[in-house]
Amino acid sequence: METAAFLNDSGIALTEANRPDEAISLFRKALIMEPENPLLWLNLGIAQQRTGGYEDALHSFQRAVYIEDTLADAWVSMGLIYYELEQFDLSEDCYHSALERNENAPKTWNNLGVLYFTEGSYEEARHCFEEAVSLAPLYAEALYNLRDTCRELEDYRAAAEFERILAGLSKNLGYHIYQGNR
Repeated sequence: METAAFLNDSGIALTEANRPDEAISLFRKALIMEPENPLLWLNLGIAQQRTGGYEDALHSFQRAVYIEDTLADAWVSMGLIYYELEQFDLSEDCYHSALERNENAPKTWNNLGVLYFTEGSYEEARHCFEEAVSLAPLYAEALYNLRDTCRELEDYRAAAEFERILAGLSKNLGYHIYQGNR
């Protein structure tokens, strides 16, 4: 017998295997069994987001936080969509809501920093990237972002230090770390 938990696990596996359309049907089936399960709504939203169905994904994430307001991952996911839609004020609000619920999330700090960097608010971006790195010292993406932000702020000494850390990180891990888009 299929349970909501089994369908959820299968849906997650399909989403991670880049088969979100198949995952969506499993999450919907699970939601028939457990319509008030916020994690099912979150996972449905993630799959919908992967298909480019931003409106449906936003609805699912909003439903998740309506059921469980403390679900920081849903707030972050909404922030990402609003960022992609260039609705930066809404994105910022979502990231702040996520941080109010979990201030120890380096990826959320990094995402907020990317938003500020995009807007040209480099001091605020730097603060966010520093928070991300303080929580996860080997978080390469945040280190790259921090390095780039220091360059924008013309703090070349700090930028060189972060470049040194990244070079050591790349060397110690035995591969080249991708330096592309955030």
